[in-house]
Amino acid sequence: MTEQSNAALNADPRTRAVQRRVVVSLSLAQLFSGLGHGAGLAIGSLLAVELSGSEALAGTSTMAISLAAALAALPLAAAAARSGRRRALVTGLLLALLGSALMALAPVTGSFAVLLVGSALLGVGNAANLQARFAAVDLAEPQHRGRDLAFVVWSITVGAVAGPNLIRPGAELGAALGLPESSGPFLFSMAGMAIGATLLLVGLRPDPLRYARSHGTGPGESRPVQRRGTLRTGLAAVRQHPMAMLALAAVVGAHLVMVAVMSMTPVHLQELDQAGGHQHSQTDTFAIIGFTISLHMAGMYALSPLMGWLTDRLGRTRTIMVGQLMLLAAAALAGVGQQDTWLVGAGLVLLGLGWSASVIAGSTLLAESVPSRGESPPRGCPTH
Repeated sequence: MTEQSNAALNADPRTRAVQRRVVVSLSLAQLFSGLGHGAGLAIGSLLAVELSGSEALAGTSTMAISLAAALAALPLAAAAARSGRRRALVTGLLLALLGSALMALAPVTGSFAVLLVGSALLGVGNAANLQARFAAVDLAEPQHRGRDLAFVVWSITVGAVAGPNLIRPGAELGAALGLPESSGPFLFSMAGMAIGATLLLVGLRPDPLRYARSHGTGPGESRPVQRRGTLRTGLAAVRQHPMAMLALAAVVGAHLVMVAVMSMTPVHLQELDQAGGHQHSQTDTFAIIGFTISLHMAGMYALSPLMGWLTDRLGRTRTIMVGQLMLLAAAALAGVGQQDTWLVGAGLVLLGLGWSASVIAGSTLLAESVPSRGESPPRGCPTH
């Protein structure tokens, strides 16, 4: 299909109406499902230390979330290729709902293994949320792909920022229900995942990827269904296109830096609070950690529309470079100011901003850099 006919279909009123419905549904689902991920990041490390009895294992919960998200990416993508975005994304959030339930159960049973399994399943939900970015561009017009993708990413801001700040109310709710304080916040996570899955189940009709294929429009134009996708074939497709390699490296690198800094931050903040001689209860300490993590989440998502605008106007690769420089500055600031809670918080905000720029620009570039079989890479989109 020619670029002219593709552009005409993108401009079709029905296609644009479907795209608006898709973006709204994805955005609302991201808002509610985002409640769960903040709690997992903020409390998971503390629970790992509590249940394992070793600070050396503090990062295992965050590692399980991130590793599971990476391992689940290909199966979820294959499920989307076979059955459409709706089924893949809903499945991911339902598994995350189960993961939140297991993380709430872990302090009750005192089981470190239950915590890790729950963290891993929560990571599958994280992978689903990340793949929602690609659903946002299935039907987007080329000049608005960065904008639509960024809006969906931005919509998680409310849930992601509110999630850590619900840790204290969640702890109080857990205590009122006779549960450990550290179990309570995951009750909010479960509710958020359930609402998000319901919104996607109802709202992604018609399915954007299936619609794109049947109408020959968007980045998913006429792509054959991959019945047996593997990591090897996926990487082989990316290696054929240098810009796709750059995009993948940017996204993976941003995640690695963020996980490396975030995995120990809650434990470090708890130690700073205790070293300061404060007589805070566990609930109060949770509130401090939750507030700091919420600042980081705000950095990750609140300025996503700006990052999308930069991606479209400044260019994909230049925006990626800006993001990588911010990640470097964030690591330096958090390291130099490690004894000051406010400097650590400032470093986490910068870390979130660098992640946002790198992931939004990298995801946009990746989505448009791997063409269908027999096609040339998309033109007309700024990548410089």
